[in-house]
Amino acid sequence: MTVQLNHTIVAAHDKEASARFLAGLLGLKVSPPFGPFVPVEIPNGVTLDYLAESGDITPQHYAFLVSEDEFDEIFGRIREAGLTYWADPYHRHPGEINHNDGGRGAYFEDPNGHNLEILTRPYGSGG
Repeated sequence: MTVQLNHTIVAAHDKEASARFLAGLLGLKVSPPFGPFVPVEIPNGVTLDYLAESGDITPQHYAFLVSEDEFDEIFGRIREAGLTYWADPYHRHPGEINHNDGGRGAYFEDPNGHNLEILTRPYGSGG
């Protein structure tokens, strides 16, 4: 049996704006609404289904493995948008990227406080 993550729900105060935020930075498209969800499909077939939440949102972490060229494009959009970014998940190193496992990585927040990450090498892959 092959087990694959198919989708996950992402809580958002404004589901449309949050989906557009992520899709715009990653260079993806927002899919048509599906029931109460606004999905963003990641190229590996997983969707992040944004759902409106009126109360407090518990921040989650979402990491996206990207190529070196994609990192340059996405990181350029992060900087162009004037977003604060960090080299670490605890936000101790602002304005820096990391070089874990011989790649590059950066963390930034979405409008709901979710901790988003782009990285070019999976953790533990060496380098």
